[in-house]
Amino acid sequence: MEPAEGSHLDALAYLECALGLLGSVLLKLVRSAYGRYASPRPACRVPARAAWALQELPSLAVPLWVCARTAAERLRHAPNRVLLAMFLVHYAQRSLIFPLLIRGGKPMPLYTCTLAFTFCVYNGYLQSRYLSQYAVYADDWVTDPRFLVGFCLWLIGMLINIHSDHILRNLRKPGETGYKIPRGGLFEYVTAANYFGEVVEWCGYALASWSVQGGAFAAFTFCILVSRAQQHHHEDRC
Repeated sequence: MEPAEGSHLDALAYLECALGLLGSVLLKLVRSAYGRYASPRPACRVPARAAWALQELPSLAVPLWVCARTAAERLRHAPNRVLLAMFLVHYAQRSLIFPLLIRGGKPMPLYTCTLAFTFCVYNGYLQSRYLSQYAVYADDWVTDPRFLVGFCLWLIGMLINIHSDHILRNLRKPGETGYKIPRGGLFEYVTAANYFGEVVEWCGYALASWSVQGGAFAAFTFCILVSRAQQHHHEDRC
């Protein structure tokens, strides 16, 4: 464990925040190119199930690789193990279960899939390297109010996200096409309940981890998904 690398991980976290802000600006200028906003023009595309599995998998595989190739000294402590498990549980669902549940789904542009894949490699390394080698918590951190509130927010957010995805999958009956405004669950109160759930989830993770790295991930998620939700809201009102 080298102090210099700890500083590098902090720098990577600050860069992630900056990338989130940049992505937010770009999404306001350039329409997203997948799902309901996919362009009909021919382009190199990846089938929906394969795209989601491939782009999300690094956030599961990279942490496992990081922990397997090093001593992972900090994982001897319960708070570090729980926090890393929170990260891995989300991405196990996202990369192994969620793609299998997709019904149809429009193919995703290759460049969109590639950008998501690259981010998941980046963030997967950042979170796992920090938690396995550098994050220092007292053994009773799991009883700290910040951890307990953060964990509850993480769990609630993940359940909202999963339930909202279920609603979205069941919007249309077999044979139906075209966009339909989602109803039920938190869609009665917010335009993009699935995004809302994921933002709550990672804000909870950031609070529980009480770290620059966790905060950077939450900030990036907020910037990107709020911009996407605003686009949805604008389109639904038109």
